[in-house]
Amino acid sequence: MLNRVILIGRLTKDPELRYTPAGVAVTQFTLAVDRSFSGNREEREADFIPVVTWRQLAETCANYLRKGRLAAVEGRIQVRNYENNEGRRVYITEVIADNVRFLESPNREGGGQGTPRTGGSNGGNRSHSGINNNDPFAGEGRPIDISDDDLPF
Repeated sequence: MLNRVILIGRLTKDPELRYTPAGVAVTQFTLAVDRSFSGNREEREADFIPVVTWRQLAETCANYLRKGRLAAVEGRIQVRNYENNEGRRVYITEVIADNVRFLESPNREGGGQGTPRTGGSNGGNRSHSGINNNDPFAGEGRPIDISDDDLPF
């Protein structure tokens, strides 16, 4: 059996960082992921997918991700449930991320800390900071227009 998901989308708001009573960091955010065009519709539709990160990955996401930023998330889907105040069972489906890649650099005026890539809680934290001087798009600040036909997936 396999439970694996990869998403690329934009954050709908800044991540929310919290700590469990045991002191473990947890961050929640929502990714807006565009759907493919269907038929002759001119407007794109999007899915808004809740994402949860834990430990060092949670702190890194809270420090570097912001509303509107493009990010890639790898993880697994989890469904949990609870009983609300009205006695009804509530089901929540979310992605538990073990890897998040920041696909855009932060604004230069926001500190210019580079684009970290983060690994999950498996001890393989692959984050780094610093500006990549070999980036041919650094400093341009304009979106890149890529057609869906150009993407390999």
